[in-house]
Order: sequence, then C-alpha cells, then structure tokens
Amino acid sequence: MMKHIYEAGKTQDGQVLLLLHGTGGNESDLIPLARLVDPDAAILSVKGNIEENGMPRFFRRLAEGVFDEADLIFRTQELKQFVDDAAIQYGFNRNKVVALGYSNGANIAASLLFHYTDALQGAMMHHPMVPLRNITLPQLSGVGCFIAAGENDPICTPEESNELEALLQGAGADVQMHWERNGHRLTRTEVDAAKVWYEARFKS
Repeated sequence: MMKHIYEAGKTQDGQVLLLLHGTGGNESDLIPLARLVDPDAAILSVKGNIEENGMPRFFRRLAEGVFDEADLIFRTQELKQFVDDAAIQYGFNRNKVVALGYSNGANIAASLLFHYTDALQGAMMHHPMVPLRNITLPQLSGVGCFIAAGENDPICTPEESNELEALLQGAGADVQMHWERNGHRLTRTEVDAAKVWYEARFKS
C-alpha cells in the first residue's frame, strides 16, 4: 500500500483525479489544484515510495534527467496495482481515473500510459519527460492527454516535450499541448488551461 489521501467525489460513479506530486512533494500538495480543476471529482492523492536526499519521489534516478529504468518499470507496476486495489477498497469507477501530475509525478503518469492500455482515462501532465524509449506503446485510442511544457524549461526541453507528444499520438492518444515560458515551474495559468481541457473532455 502506498501512503495516500482519498476523498470521495460528489457522485459514486464520477471522475477520479489521481494526484502525483513532484520531487520533494507529498500527498497533500496537489489537492488545491485538483479542486480547481474539478471540485466534484473524487481524489486519490499518492505519495511516492522512494526518497532521494529526504525528498519523496515515485522512482529512482541515476542523475538529473537520467532515470533508473528498472526501478521506473517496477514502480509503475506498483502504482497501477495500487490504483486497482484502491478502486476496490473505496468503490470508485476504475475506468474514470484521470491523472494530474507534476514533474516526477507527470513522468510516472506518462509511464502508466507507456505500459498499460487501461491504466488511465486521461492525464494532465505538467512538465513531463519521455519516461522510456525503445518500447512499443500500448493502444491508447480514446485516452486524452494534456501536456503543459516550457519553451525555456531547463529540465524538460521543448524537444523532449514534442517527442512525448509524438509518441503518445503515435499510440492513438488525443494530445493537447500547452506552452509557457516559465521554466520548469507549475503555474496557475497552465492549471487553468488544464481545467479548460478537462472540462471539454470529461464534462461536456
């Protein structure tokens, strides 16, 4: 079991926001943003099981921008199983889980998409990187992806963001890009843009 916070939604069969924090964050960090995006949704906010210099993460890395791929794969499986189990424990609709992740959390959300056809109904990924290369992605038709990227992001370059978009589109996902010039920061304007995308995709 992963440390987490669960808050039931307004309806039993409604959307579920899977919140995945950035490096050094915790399971409380993204709840205010989730409430901005969808005040009616259930919330499943998870804390990463790895620590790097005392900072929680979802998987290990060898250096800045260099992932421990074996650990990433293991932790992705662990997170998928946790969400499956949580759906049974809390009684939410497993088919209506939409990730909202930032940085390290966005990376593991992308990894869920790279490994499983049905892990997520959609994903709002703020400053994600390509989690793995040289693997065949599952069929992602019908999966909606919102990517917030920085034209001047020193950690996740525009080329990396465009590569992730192309890989997801190649697997059939419907991807919308949102560009800003605020480095690697998670900004209110990109959260607002994610909300517009989310409402059009899941509320209309």
